[in-house]
Amino acid sequence: MDGQGQSITVVPMEPRHIEDLERLEKECFSTPWSFDSLVSELSNPLAVFRVAEIGGQVAGYVGMQHIVDEGYICNIAVFSQYRRRGVATKLMETLSEYAKKNEMASISLEVRESNVNAQSFYEKFDFEVVGRRKHFYSNPTEDALIMTKTFGWLF
Repeated sequence: MDGQGQSITVVPMEPRHIEDLERLEKECFSTPWSFDSLVSELSNPLAVFRVAEIGGQVAGYVGMQHIVDEGYICNIAVFSQYRRRGVATKLMETLSEYAKKNEMASISLEVRESNVNAQSFYEKFDFEVVGRRKHFYSNPTEDALIMTKTFGWLF
């Protein structure tokens, strides 16, 4: 349930989601993924893309690449009207469940150095800063912090 008593459903990304996700990308990112880029992930065997829906409407999504026993989160985004309602949390929980089911060793992502809210959010899921990518982002140019979550069930 989200903060307003509505159920959050997480489903695999499908063609019906692409137009909404393209709008979401434009709302959230200075360098958004294109419609065609999102469509290409539908046939990518390494892609793990999940969409959160509330009342049948797209609320947000997360995209991850699964390579051997590691995951790389490409994007996580939530429409502004659905923020602070547990959507991003539900998406991250879904990825953690996927990782456990698939015996993944770790999941990594990049986050803007200035985005302390996102960093704090990822820390709640046991992600730790493990490195930096200089000038990784543009519009504006900024370093990325590399954050990784390591799963202990393999050790």
